[in-house]
This record gives sequence, C-alpha cells and structure tokens, in this order.
Amino acid sequence: MKTTQLQITGMHCASCSLIIERGLKKKEGVANATVNYAMAKASVTYDEKKLKPEDLIQVIKEKGYGASMRLQNPQQQLEQEIKGYKTKFLISLLFAIPAFIIGMLLMWIGIEVPYKDYILWVLATPVQFGVGFSFYKGTWHALRNKTANMDTLIAVGTSAAYFFSVYAVLFNPEIGQYFEISALLITFVIMGKLLEAIAKGRTSDAIKKLMTLSPKIATVLRKDVEMKIPVDQVLLQDVVMVKPGEKVPVDGAILNGVSSLDESMITGESMPVDKKKGDAVIGGTINKYGTFTFRATKIGANTTLAQIIKLMEEAQSKKAPIQRFADTISAYFVPIVMLLALVTFTIWMMLGKGVAFSLITAVAVLVIACPCALGLATPTAIMVGTGKGAKHGILIKGGDALETAHKIKYVIFDKTGTITHGKPEVTDLLPQQGSPKDLLKILASLEQGSEHPLAEAIVKKAKEEKIALMKPTLFKAIPGHGITAQLGKKKYALGNIKLMASLGIRAQVPRELEEQGKTVMILAEGRKVVGMVAVADTIKPTSRAAVQQLQSLGVQVYMITGDNERTAKAIATQVGIRNVFASVLPDQKAGYVKKLQSKGKVAMVGDGINDAPALALADIGIAMGSGTDVAMETGNIVLMKNNLLDVPKAIKLSRITMRKIKLNMFWALFYNVLGIPVAAGVLYPLTGWLLSPVIAGAAMAMSSVSVVGNSLLLRYRKL
Repeated sequence: MKTTQLQITGMHCASCSLIIERGLKKKEGVANATVNYAMAKASVTYDEKKLKPEDLIQVIKEKGYGASMRLQNPQQQLEQEIKGYKTKFLISLLFAIPAFIIGMLLMWIGIEVPYKDYILWVLATPVQFGVGFSFYKGTWHALRNKTANMDTLIAVGTSAAYFFSVYAVLFNPEIGQYFEISALLITFVIMGKLLEAIAKGRTSDAIKKLMTLSPKIATVLRKDVEMKIPVDQVLLQDVVMVKPGEKVPVDGAILNGVSSLDESMITGESMPVDKKKGDAVIGGTINKYGTFTFRATKIGANTTLAQIIKLMEEAQSKKAPIQRFADTISAYFVPIVMLLALVTFTIWMMLGKGVAFSLITAVAVLVIACPCALGLATPTAIMVGTGKGAKHGILIKGGDALETAHKIKYVIFDKTGTITHGKPEVTDLLPQQGSPKDLLKILASLEQGSEHPLAEAIVKKAKEEKIALMKPTLFKAIPGHGITAQLGKKKYALGNIKLMASLGIRAQVPRELEEQGKTVMILAEGRKVVGMVAVADTIKPTSRAAVQQLQSLGVQVYMITGDNERTAKAIATQVGIRNVFASVLPDQKAGYVKKLQSKGKVAMVGDGINDAPALALADIGIAMGSGTDVAMETGNIVLMKNNLLDVPKAIKLSRITMRKIKLNMFWALFYNVLGIPVAAGVLYPLTGWLLSPVIAGAAMAMSSVSVVGNSLLLRYRKL
C-alpha cells in the first residue's frame, strides 16, 4: 500500500470534498481516502500494483474537479481564493445595491422608476449568470453525482425568480417580477463565501514558522578540522560544535563541555536546562552559555523539530470537512420542492386552469422555498458571534470553531505560560538571621552578573524593592549547581543541595517548599547556611477562577506539562485541577488529546510550539495571545488578552450562537413549510385565495429579516 497527496482544484463547498472522497473510496484498489476542503488536498492510500496516481486524478476529474500531484503553497492558494471571492462580491454588490434601491426601497416609499422592470433585468443578469456561474457548476456536479447541495438550492431558487421575472416582463407585466431577489441572494451568499475563505486556518504560515526555527548552518568537526556546512549536509555520528548564543542544528548527545540550553521553543518550559556530557540536545534549541560538542543522533526528518512539523501536518489533515446542516437539508429539501412544484403545475393543468395559472402556482412554490433565509441562518449568527467575541478579545478563526466549541467536554491546559506566567519569580525569602531585605541584597549582589533566569528573577525582585547592590568579585558559575563569589571579604556560595554537599556544607531544604514545586537555592557564608530563597513559575491570578467556571459548565479540566509529577500536582492543586498529565514529552501531547477524544470533544489550551500538534489535533485549539506565532496560527481560537477566563467565555459564546443558529434554521424553514402548501393552491378551491409569487417573495424576505434580526440579538447577550 502507498499513500500519496494530491492537490485538488474546483472545490467551493464542504460537500465537494465529500463527493470526491466517496468517488475515491469506491475505486477498486483504494484502501482509504481523506479529502481536506480547507487545504484543498486529498490523502489517498492505494494498492500501487492496481493503481497509479494518474488513475486517482482521473477519478477526481470524472467528478468534475481538477487534481494534480504538484502540491501548491496553501498560503498562495488561500490568497487566490480570497481574491476571487472579493472580486465576485464587489461585482455583485455593484449591481445588487441599485437593484435593491429601485426594486424595493423606492417602491416602498411610493416612487415609480420609468422602465423599472427592464432596468432590473439588466442589473440582475450579470449577477445571475456571471457571479452566479459557480452555483450552476456546483449544481451540475451534484446532479452528476446524484445528490443536491447548497449550490442546488441557490441555483434553483434564483433561477426560478429570474426566469419567472423574464416571463413576467415579456408576457405578463401585471404579475410582477423578482429580479432584485435573485441578485441580492447571490450577493449575500458570495459574501458568506468570502468570509469563510478569510477565516480558513493559515496552516502554511504555522508550518513555515516552525521551519525557521532550525538553523541553516552547522559547525562540524571532521578529521579535527572545524568547518561550516548547511544543516541538511550534517551526517549521522558527525561531531557538531555549538557556541554561546547559537542554535543547536540537529538532535544529539553531548561529548564535551557543559552549558545551559533554552528549550522553551520546543518543550514550552521556561527554565533553561543544564547540560553535561552524555545529555541529549534538541535541534532548534538555543545555547545560552558554554561551548560544547555533541554527536549527531537524529538528522533531517527524524529530528524532534521535524517530527513536531509532521505531527502538525498529520493532525490538520485528519480534520474532516464540516458538512453544513443546510447542505444536509438541501439533499432532501431541493428534490422534494422541485417535485412539489412539478406536481402543482401538473395538477392545475389537469384541472384545466391553463399554463399561466399553473406556472404562477408552481413558481410561487419555488420562490417561497428559495433558500435566502437558509443561506443566511448560519453566516449571520456566526458573523455576530465572532464580532462579539472580538470585542471581548476572543478571536474565533471561522464558523467551524464556533460551531464545535459548544460540544466541548474536556479542556486540556498546558502549564507553562498558560496556567502560569511562564517566568520564574521570587516567592519566598528565608533568612537565618537579619531581615528578608538584607538576604535579598546579598542574593541579588551575587547574581547580578549572571544571565540565568533564576538569577534574573532575584535581581528583578531587588530592583522592585529599590535595593542598592554591591559588586561581587571572584565570581564563578558551576553549571548544574550554582555559583560562588565574594562580597567584600566574605565568601559566599549560592546554589542547590548538590553545591552545598560538594563544599561540605550541611543543609536541608524545607519539605513544604519542595512539595509546592518551587526551586530552592541555599546561601552559605563560608561553611554556614545564612538563608534560602525559593523561586517558582507563579500561577496567573485568573487560572483558578477559569477552572471553576469551566467545571460549572460541565467541562472536565486537565493539565498537561513536561514537569515531574510532584511539581505538576502542586500547581494543579492550587488551581483546582484534579486530572494531571505530567512528564509529557513534546511529541506525546497530541497522543493525550487523541486519547481523550475517544470520550468526547476536546479543547487544547496552550502557547508554545510544543503545543502546536496538540492544538491542531484537538477539536478546538485555543492559543494564548502572548504565545508563539505558531501556536496562535494553529489554534482555532486566540485569546488576545491572555486571560484564561476567556476560555469559558468562548464556550458560552459558542453555546449561545448555536442556539441562535438552530432558531434561525427554524425561522428559515417555518415560512417554507407553512407557505409551500398555500403557494401550491391548497386553499384556492375553498376560499378562492391564491398565494401569488409577490406574497411568496414577501414571505421569503420576511424569513430573511427574522433570521438577521434574531442573529443581531446576540449582541445584547452577556457572556
């Protein structure tokens, strides 16, 4: 079996992807096929003994679409799509606005325009057959595949209004025309398509940013000669040298030297990791201090960074295109309405009412069934919902995210930078003698020459307290242990329990601080402990309240982190989270998301590059606004205020919006279901009353007004 990727052209709605997918799966030799509408790609697993890629392309072409093995840049494709819809929308608007003014607005205020019907005919025609051509094309493809979709509804409804209007203008002006209705409907639908295209996920940008993390040049030692080569030329077992400030080019294990590496862009954890001989290093991470050499153990597609990119691509390709509720209705609704119109025409002809009477009733059935409101039901609610979210600093990237968020059963929070600030802060000062301020002065004076984040936290604290610092001498950093230095004539050592043991100093760290997951440093003067300082990544003030609100919404909350279990549970307890995934490696996060997805819909909240695959795989990826660009672009929802309270707000907004969409669907179909029998003339034999196409058009317009008005009420709902 072989899996190949194909670029698809010509898809313009979610149901297109389903048509192609079904066609591919029916082909003998195809084991599986997944079509991603957002990325315009198909992933097909097939028996290469029975089929060639050309055979798969032919299947897609037979369905009415284009296909190629040459994959395009998704970003360029998205820009072309947006440009196309923008052009169509502006052209449509150019004709639809005057049509609305002449055909509706001036008529309502009693102003009659000479040759009005002919002017409207001229205005409606370019919209109907120029801008609206894609709907006819989509209808043709759907009919060829024995189905119906939203394109079918639009094409049938607007064509009924347009061609009846042509008949009315030419042969029976008294019955009225509906040119402006067809023009406005197409304009509204194109506007929705444009908004949908703008909202599509920017997958290519996210992956491109990930790729820029990897350095382009590596310094290798071959036959003891130092040489700079492109990263893609590094071989397995090559000896690579990394100097301070440089990025690690590939994965490997340290041979010589010690250093501290900033792995936050990969692991999401803010604390630099001390490295010594034998320790593993990850490509893309930044060397903070010393020079070291390492042996390359993973290169190219096997590096951790490359695997994260691959996981992201796979997670996004597995996302099934959403089949809109309106498309589902149209599959049954359109054939039924067309059949009812035909039956209506036939019955009245058989009853001897003539062609004109029969045609008017048949067209009234089609006009009142025109899907204006059905087409507006979802986009208008989503437009208002996303607008309301933006006002609260919640950026929702498309209607799909808003539709899915209300089903969320589980929320997984990343720890560092999400639940916590992501930067270490001084939490406890424990002097053996003197005041905490005196202790802080000594600590900050000793650490002011260090660039270690723990040292920076101590110096920052001293600056906040406006403490004047002393200048240290004989400063020495001991990687993985701490520092030694002298202030005046006094010799100090500051570091962990290992440093104290190596200096023969007896010390013991308070157990309660360790249980709280804090990093404790011991200060000794000579051989005597004079104080301790605890530093920790502190919890954001909104974290606990956000967890409580989610739990009150019936959502189960989890925390995921690369920290050890003790530290993880200490943080989780403080914010009220009972479910913890600890010691999780970057490439394992998506696996935990997938595991929970077997129980229900999952939202992942994170900010680091290591969160990107999990954000992509989750049903809803929620990225912090202060996080990396990759996490933000991978997420479906971005919290611009970096406030975790916006997570429950986003879910509430989704629930409110979905209720509005369902109510809109009711109003959209209410007039149709109620009006179709009346339009067909069921009341005519008893009352002599017949629903003319004019009244049918008014009822259709009323349903649209009801839908838009109902959506606008969203603005006044509190989150």
